[in-house]
Amino acid sequence: MATKPCYFGAFRDDPSVTENAVQAPDQLFFRIGFPEINIRILYTDLTARSNMTGGCATSVSRSEEPVHIFRGGMIGCGFFSQHHLEAWRRMPNVEITAACDYDMERARAAASHTYSSAEEMLDSEELDFVDIVTRSPSHLELISLAAKRKLPVICQKPMAPDWETARRMVEIAAMRRIPLMLHDNWRWQPWYRAAAALIGGGRIGAPIGYQFRFRRREGAGTEPYPKQSYFRQLHRQIIDETLVHHIDTARFLFGDIASVYAEAARRNPRILGEDDAILTLRHTNGVTGTIDGNRFLDFEDGPGTDEACFEGESGSLRLSARCEIWSGREKIWTNEVATGYRGDSVYATQAHFINCLETGRLPETNARDYLEKTFAVVEAAYLSISERRSVETGEILALARP
Repeated sequence: MATKPCYFGAFRDDPSVTENAVQAPDQLFFRIGFPEINIRILYTDLTARSNMTGGCATSVSRSEEPVHIFRGGMIGCGFFSQHHLEAWRRMPNVEITAACDYDMERARAAASHTYSSAEEMLDSEELDFVDIVTRSPSHLELISLAAKRKLPVICQKPMAPDWETARRMVEIAAMRRIPLMLHDNWRWQPWYRAAAALIGGGRIGAPIGYQFRFRRREGAGTEPYPKQSYFRQLHRQIIDETLVHHIDTARFLFGDIASVYAEAARRNPRILGEDDAILTLRHTNGVTGTIDGNRFLDFEDGPGTDEACFEGESGSLRLSARCEIWSGREKIWTNEVATGYRGDSVYATQAHFINCLETGRLPETNARDYLEKTFAVVEAAYLSISERRSVETGEILALARP
């Protein structure tokens, strides 16, 4: 079967994978280009993507069993919600049946049943989950409303405006026993999933260190951030909104983060928060790394916004701005996904959430893990900037545990 991989679900060697693809119900397992590594690719939407660029082959048999349709309600229909909605619409087992936004025209563009009140929507609709795509100050209230109705939630980052609010969100979800997953899609970009497989397969030996560089020219000039103008009013900006992605990806690739030292600056006086930052991180296993980001330059054209390097005791990998992976002068992995947002990472993130609802397993970015292993590092970074010192993640966790 001639098939191209579309996004990556689980990693490490899998003895069930032998040749190029082994078909199972609603899943394909691929071996892609590296004889020493087997990469499992979870792919639940074979039919809807068959005619897309970078999509999969059309001749795939499907189970005759009826497919359960997960009915979702979307809260927040602004700029980034369009990426969520586009991905949901390609999933044959998901339907966004209701949408809530203060702008009813935006809500009507998202779903047939529309509301200006989240509470009214949750009381009126029979939903299987809620997708929250609003700004972080609203997350606690909205998660509380969903939790009272025992509804699973996938919630966009930033997680919360502060540690205590985030801690309370996790506490409420645990008390009501609902799945709560943070939508942080960076770790689902296919180039980072491929890097994880290579590193896990021993390509660079024991990891030593890494560097991430983020660039995106949208913060310059008298009217920065034209697509998300509210960025101008944020007191916590590039770390909270963007470099959190790289923090989460770093802990996905190299394990828990023990400490961070951060420096930041505001270079455009027309905004309130920081738009240039560099973080130095130390992991519990001794790996160290840096995350460096600003919003004044662009890399060469490509589906991503990063350059990265991963070094080990016996080799290194380099991620180019074109989202190619290089080992020395040899290009060993090329991105073939042209659909969706940044390697179709929004689709992959949301498909993972639905798969977790189907199977009962814990999401990779479940709220407690994300609180203690990603958001705590964000909090530590801002404390580091304030006090001009390295901050242990444990200092943040010690404030209070849910």
